[in-house]
Amino acid sequence: MYKIRQAKKADSLFIYQKIKDLAKFEKAEDQVLISADQLVKDGFEEEKLFNALIIDLDSTPIGFALYYNRYSTWKGKSLYLEDLYIDEAHRKNGLGLKTMKYLAQLARDTACNRFEWQVLDWNMPAINLYKKIGANLDSEWINCKLEGPEIVQFISQDKYQI
Repeated sequence: MYKIRQAKKADSLFIYQKIKDLAKFEKAEDQVLISADQLVKDGFEEEKLFNALIIDLDSTPIGFALYYNRYSTWKGKSLYLEDLYIDEAHRKNGLGLKTMKYLAQLARDTACNRFEWQVLDWNMPAINLYKKIGANLDSEWINCKLEGPEIVQFISQDKYQI
């Protein structure tokens, strides 16, 4: 029997391991810079930056979802799903769909006008799931980001001084 529940501080090590498993699945293991301690601080102490769900099967955690609120100048409050990961052995049994429905209900219950997330273009099982639930897969927007050294390089360039 499955259960979806809010994560507790005691779940932080499990979440951290699943983040590393997700990075391996996405062929980006070297991109995980966060530590388990930072995850605890950011999600379960002081200034809480995210929320998380644990997906249990027969009282054993087998997946997680990490989410937070964003704000759209056009839509207002949004629930943003950062990551959803279920152990490979437990995929294709409807838990991803049930977790998405849980999050959609949470978005509705907390007065969010949008529920949003991203998916890698090669992750066809996830893309098919999102199409199945009626999600709009937007091909017009391009993701942009600056990370670590890129941030430092940008702010140090004289032509962009404030």
